[in-house]
Amino acid sequence: MITLKKIYFSLFLIGFFFFPFNDFDGIPALGEYANESGSYFFILGFLVLCIDSLYKGKIAIPYRDKIFQILLLFLVWCVVTTILNGNVVVESYYKQTGGVYRFLRQYISLLLAAFIFVILFWNSLKDLTSRELLIVIRKVFLYNLVFAFVYGIFEVLISVFNVYAVMPIMQLFNFFPFLDVNFESGGRISSIGYEVPSLGNYLITVSGWMFSYIYTEKSKWRFVPILMVLFLTFFSGSRTALINITLQLAMFIYLLYSIKSYRKTLLVGLQFVAVISVLTVVVFGNQIVRAVDKKVESLNFSANLTKSISNQSRFGMQYASLEVFKENPIIGVGFGQETYHKIYHYPPWATHNNYEFRAVYQNQNITSFPTSYNIYTRLLAETGIIGVAIFLAIIFFCFSRSIFLWRNAENDQKTLGMILLVSFVGLCVNWMQMDFFRQYGFWLCVVILIKVYDERKKSIILDQPQIN
Repeated sequence: MITLKKIYFSLFLIGFFFFPFNDFDGIPALGEYANESGSYFFILGFLVLCIDSLYKGKIAIPYRDKIFQILLLFLVWCVVTTILNGNVVVESYYKQTGGVYRFLRQYISLLLAAFIFVILFWNSLKDLTSRELLIVIRKVFLYNLVFAFVYGIFEVLISVFNVYAVMPIMQLFNFFPFLDVNFESGGRISSIGYEVPSLGNYLITVSGWMFSYIYTEKSKWRFVPILMVLFLTFFSGSRTALINITLQLAMFIYLLYSIKSYRKTLLVGLQFVAVISVLTVVVFGNQIVRAVDKKVESLNFSANLTKSISNQSRFGMQYASLEVFKENPIIGVGFGQETYHKIYHYPPWATHNNYEFRAVYQNQNITSFPTSYNIYTRLLAETGIIGVAIFLAIIFFCFSRSIFLWRNAENDQKTLGMILLVSFVGLCVNWMQMDFFRQYGFWLCVVILIKVYDERKKSIILDQPQIN
């Protein structure tokens, strides 16, 4: 029998399958969510959840959990700091947008990711066992990774190795929903994402789940998911993805090495990777060497600061945000208000010969606001040290609880603890390169952590000997 719960649960799963597919033109009214295909299913799922809740007269909310309580405090503080700066917010105007309107749009965007979607995720997963949760989420991510990998192979053949004979096959992907076949310049790939950073964000989200196959499975195919992730990461050319996934892989290897019985598995895995690497170099030697040289050179941020426009813009925006914070260190300038203040703090070394500032960031005819490139510097400027402290408290409990599960849980709960810890490493570091909250993987991990941590704490209490 089809129930409303099955419908919103299905929409939840479909949303996470499609969330990396964002190469399409969506509904402009949704703003930054317009071309996020997963958000459409999450919004529909939440609406069905609301109907189900009205029918039942109740809705599940993890209001007793400390992380959720701190999250609510953060949401409240974003409103409070804006009210405290109300006289300036009302008068602010830039790129045909007033300060109050800017706050409302940004706050709705925050509520969607950090509250509405969280409630949907919680109601979708709260009744699953740890085993069911692990299997379902990991399988969804595996399916879209396989699709992204197959697409990526054809894109690599065309963009990197100039094998245009496969173009007719590539064009068949245009028939798939939320996908429009295009190619990145400079021998990079974006796979099913609309641009390279989008693919990088997706890979960071699924890496922990894909790495865990090595921990839980015995089949010789358990190394395939991690190889698919590394393949897409390498050919994407995304510096952010390369750094973050390297950190995630290092964390995973450290956790696995701490278990004596898995040290042999690590050795087998390294041998397998070595064999694949040698075969790849033999077949595509010259192209691989050139590609590696480009990747290594791209990681030299100091050298590229004067040569890379993107680096100039990225660090220039972060510098300007910090200058705004220095002027308003306690409560910030109000949520969503950073740009109205930082336009006076762009450093000359960032704007000099930088067409991005002239054509986009300082162009009043383009109404989109410039990105901050860093959620932490943005929050410092907008919510002050108080807001950042609250947000960092959420992250602190995410890591401390994940470590607790890894050390004290067993079986599937322990596996989930490892996945969450690896995922939080990548996702939280990833926020040093982006300034938006729609990092669905982070909020999914928060919900899973709330559920599994609560179950584990209860089981510990029940296992304790009773004193008569």
